[in-house]
Amino acid sequence: MGIHPLEIIEHYFAPGSQCYEMLVCHGKAVAEKAIEIATHRIVSENLDLKFIEEAAMLHDIGIFLTDTPKLGCIGPYPYVCHGYLGNQILCAMGFPKHGLVCERHVGAGISLEDIRQFGLPLPERDMRPVTLEEEILCYADKFHSKNGAPEGRYKTFEEIENSLKAIGDTQWNRFREWALRFDGIRLG
Repeated sequence: MGIHPLEIIEHYFAPGSQCYEMLVCHGKAVAEKAIEIATHRIVSENLDLKFIEEAAMLHDIGIFLTDTPKLGCIGPYPYVCHGYLGNQILCAMGFPKHGLVCERHVGAGISLEDIRQFGLPLPERDMRPVTLEEEILCYADKFHSKNGAPEGRYKTFEEIENSLKAIGDTQWNRFREWALRFDGIRLG
């Protein structure tokens, strides 16, 4: 059974709606960045490009369950929950590998210690990227803001730094390691 990201998205989001357009544009932007990294910068690894593209399109599938009106979402959960909720959705559909990308892309990955320290409303388990594909997707996601407009907005390293440092230095340090590894950029 193959996976068809747009069919899955259309099951939960009305085509043409604000949230649908934003989610699809965001997924395509993340896929483009992730595929660029996987094909031009990590050439020695055997990466599954089809999986990367599918997972990029689906990594935010859980946002419709969150209370995020600026994105057109009116669900009952805080936004930070969209990753594990997306994991539940995709696992129930038989796509656990794609589901893990959903769960592990939030921030620069969320550790069990982060969940406990900040009292996050998440299941108590480690939610940091494990595979190289997950790391690439998490990294690529940070460059594209879902700001409510369908096309989103590209984020600078400074904006990424500010958003990640707001939730802890470990988040920013993990991203800095990825910037060096995936983009050859040394960040302060």
